[in-house]
Amino acid sequence: MSDHLSSSTTRRTAGAGRLLRKAATTVATGVVGVLVVRVAERGDPGSLPRKAAVRATRWGIVGSRRAEAAMEKARLSAGDIRAQAYADLGEQVPPPADRSGGHDHAH
Repeated sequence: MSDHLSSSTTRRTAGAGRLLRKAATTVATGVVGVLVVRVAERGDPGSLPRKAAVRATRWGIVGSRRAEAAMEKARLSAGDIRAQAYADLGEQVPPPADRSGGHDHAH
């Protein structure tokens, strides 16, 4: 059983590392996009720097969406693992924590 838990933990750690690398890539893309936009603001709407800025921004948006989807998938997987662990112990899964505290605006 402990070998199974150990390999499960290793897989989750490796998955978290991959996710962090993807997130870092997305952030880097966003930073480059901002820099390109600043340069493009000085050019014509059809200029090469502006086109590059639009393309970089588009990649940033797509990258962000993929990172968000990966984070949601990881969150759901962690919840499934937690629920299975409680079920294996013969216990009822406690409800998720209320995360609305400190939030004074709508999304």
